[in-house]
Amino acid sequence: MEEALDSHSDRLLVACHGYAQNAEIMLDDARGIPGVKEGWRVASVQGLHRFYSRGDQAVVASWMTRQDRDLAIADNVAYLDRAVDRAGGGEARLIAFLGFSQGAAMAYRAALRGRYPAAGVIALGGDIPPDLQVTTERAWPPVLLGAGARDVWYTADKASADERFLMSRAVRHEIVRFNGAHEWTDEFREAAGRWLRSL
Repeated sequence: MEEALDSHSDRLLVACHGYAQNAEIMLDDARGIPGVKEGWRVASVQGLHRFYSRGDQAVVASWMTRQDRDLAIADNVAYLDRAVDRAGGGEARLIAFLGFSQGAAMAYRAALRGRYPAAGVIALGGDIPPDLQVTTERAWPPVLLGAGARDVWYTADKASADERFLMSRAVRHEIVRFNGAHEWTDEFREAAGRWLRSL
């Protein structure tokens, strides 16, 4: 886990990276959101399933595969709970979860199945997991969705389906459709900064 303790804030942002990324990359992305460095403590959590990237042999990770999926979900939620413990979640007044791509599913799961109730979820380029669309034990927090117009993974259809689901559950949400692909953009960072301030 990478931590940024630029702030002594009682607000904690827990970040989950995408496939073949690592906690350091996600920490840099989270800290690029306007207002985060000054107003939030950030904990960026690295997925349990680590491997070497093909090009430069950097250590990267994923959250899970299709194999033993239910067990992996339970392991990952428990792992995120421990990471939030370590980052001082018990003392935090406000906890938000942030996920990019594959990490978006983990951010949703941590917010809805983890030990710590979330003040909000930011999901960039990743859809709401099917297991959370059936039932959850707690109420949904506000959600910010990010969808790139040229994203071939989190397509416009997937973003619209997520928006319909959130509307069907009366979940407070906002969707940002930006000019980009499967990536962070300044436009989305600005929107995420405004949204975090609204919490």
